[in-house]
Amino acid sequence: MTGERKKLLLRLDPAVHDALARWAADELRSTNSQIEFLLRRALSEAGRLPDGVGRMRPRGRPRKTQEDGEHEGGADHGEAPG
Repeated sequence: MTGERKKLLLRLDPAVHDALARWAADELRSTNSQIEFLLRRALSEAGRLPDGVGRMRPRGRPRKTQEDGEHEGGADHGEAPG
């Protein structure tokens, strides 16, 4: 998928939204990501998922990286471990 992600206003029955939100939490996804996951799966099963569609980010929180403030070697503020 190229370019900016599309935004969509979606009106749902409150009970359907609540069920989706609970399912998403069980799967460690946001409700939005759960809806996209289900739509992609339905498109794939129907043979309608376009070629070249990018993969979804893995579920759960992203791992911390050096840029996120994690210090290499576990030492804080330049101190030597020990």
